Amino acid sequence: MPDRPDYAALTRGQIAVLDRVNSGDAGLDVLEQLVRLAEETLGARGAAFAEYAEGHGRIIAATGVCAPALGRRVEHRLLGPRTLHVPLETAGDEFAGLIEGADLRYTLGARCECAGTVFGSLHLWFDTPGDPGPEHLAVVELLAAFIGRVYHLRAGLPTHGAPAPEEVSRVADRDLWVAVTSHELRTPVTVIKGYADTLTHHWDSLGEPGRREAVRVVGTRAGELARLVDRLLSVASEEDGAVGATPAGPFDLVEALREAAAELPGDLRARLLLSHLPADLPKAYGTRDSIATILTELATNAEKYSEPDSTVEVCAGVDDDTLRFRVSDRGEGIAPEHVEHAFDRYWQADSGHHRAGAGLGLYLVRRLVERQNGWVSLRPREGGGTVAEVRLPKA
Repeated sequence: MPDRPDYAALTRGQIAVLDRVNSGDAGLDVLEQLVRLAEETLGARGAAFAEYAEGHGRIIAATGVCAPALGRRVEHRLLGPRTLHVPLETAGDEFAGLIEGADLRYTLGARCECAGTVFGSLHLWFDTPGDPGPEHLAVVELLAAFIGRVYHLRAGLPTHGAPAPEEVSRVADRDLWVAVTSHELRTPVTVIKGYADTLTHHWDSLGEPGRREAVRVVGTRAGELARLVDRLLSVASEEDGAVGATPAGPFDLVEALREAAAELPGDLRARLLLSHLPADLPKAYGTRDSIATILTELATNAEKYSEPDSTVEVCAGVDDDTLRFRVSDRGEGIAPEHVEHAFDRYWQADSGHHRAGAGLGLYLVRRLVERQNGWVSLRPREGGGTVAEVRLPKA
């Protein structure tokens, strides 16, 4: 850590953020700008912001060595001292152990709050010896308070204030469940029934090409219907703890991805590019059977928001303690303010000419991955499109 914070960088950064906030821009990209400013001002190796929900937190902005932790769920909430200095050899501190393999010495954290509401916490990781001084702690508190103020504006950030009372929320979820389920089931059922009626009443007049096309459409829609029913049942049973109940263990991630890709619908399988799947990756630790569901949902989502002739890429790799795989498209690209909302149950972006869906796929993916002590994140892709990244523990 430098002897003193870089006050020139701090001043420039605050002015830039204030200009954006005063112009009405207070979304996730502003939050990311503040996290980068903290890293630069204090000479940290990385910085991250953990947003708090009921009973846990989630890293929704990260820079430097912290970038791989984007999307990671954390159970600890910084609700004690306003700032926290933790040497990394300290046992039992979750935030201290989030970033590994970078020869780091300690972490600083500060609560981000405004008007009595704690929205999350800002954390920085350092690789230099020595303890932070009063000036360093003051800058961390200042930037944490700035983040709290941005959150208080409630513009384009994942948090939306206090949740609805439990009973109201439960009834609303039930009603919405019925609505989206009936809507999603109706389309393939209607198409299947229509083509079945056509085959029944016009078999001879259709001719061989017409009959083959009708059977192809029925098969495609039946497959879509089966996948939808599986998804709905998975989400429903997840509420009772059934999803992820298969025992976890070591498995070959690349082999599981190749097998899952081979089971995708033909049109989607033809668009898939298995671009970098090293055969020498170490084993992942988790539930192998879940990879088919996870890849199907991520690839289907990529297909939905990209042009029919574009490629959906799948690659895999390894870091010090996690294996990762990414599903990348060249579609519309997810807006920064939507990267966390996309994992909410029933949430839908404005999909333009694309068919929206039930809003359950990414919700199910996150729950499946987190049951395996992993995490998943979305981010805009450089040059256009979206990258979905899944990280699983190394066996």
